[in-house]
Amino acid sequence: MEKIRNLNFLDTLLPLAVIVFIICLGVVLLNQQFQKNLFRQRAREDALKSEHQQDLLRANIEAGEQQRKRVAHDLHDELGAVLSIMRMNLVLLEQQNAGGAEELTVALQNARMLSETAMASVRSISHQLMPPQLESFGLIVTLESVISQITAMGRLLIRLTAPSPLGDLSWTSTVGLYRIIMELINNTIKHAEATEITIAICRAGDFITCRYTDNGQGLPADTLAIGLGLKGIQGRVSALCGKYEMGNAMKGGFYATIQIPADTL
Repeated sequence: MEKIRNLNFLDTLLPLAVIVFIICLGVVLLNQQFQKNLFRQRAREDALKSEHQQDLLRANIEAGEQQRKRVAHDLHDELGAVLSIMRMNLVLLEQQNAGGAEELTVALQNARMLSETAMASVRSISHQLMPPQLESFGLIVTLESVISQITAMGRLLIRLTAPSPLGDLSWTSTVGLYRIIMELINNTIKHAEATEITIAICRAGDFITCRYTDNGQGLPADTLAIGLGLKGIQGRVSALCGKYEMGNAMKGGFYATIQIPADTL
């Protein structure tokens, strides 16, 4: 009789145990599914946040470039024109005062030289803000012009190679890569104590790749993390939806490889 009771108890307990097991298994599976959904939602939110931040960065950079372009044009076209007229008037006054008071002649000469210095400064500043040949002749011609000026000083030799035509580049990509290369050159001049720079630019499909090296002293490890110039480069590359790799070369010096889309909007 007791065996029958035990069997009945086991028969009752077993289904309950199975039900409890199924419930527990269901809870575990539901929890796993919930965690997966939560992870996917967070990943989507992070992706959207990152995309939004990238859009904001790109918009800020583009707005800055437009502002640079406007200021450069204003300096060159308006202030430059005013200084040119002022110089012409001073030259005319010098001619009219020929043989006159020596003090006045010297004062006019000094004023004319100051106006010429101001004109040269305005021209230099406007070209630094936005080189006029960048829009007219493109990236390579503009870089060649800048490099020839730097090389003419005799302290730094810069070699630029572009073995294949770059084709049509969007304005955003053109000015972005120009700013990146100029920042790299500026960093080398300021910090690397280098004597040579090599820049190779090529196009493969829809991407432009720039390989930059110098023979300087390289960068300390902490500079790679906190350097404002390098952070600016990284920000520009990110805004252009590109990729980069930079650091110290095994044989010494600094290297950087930049790849950006040719048609960044």
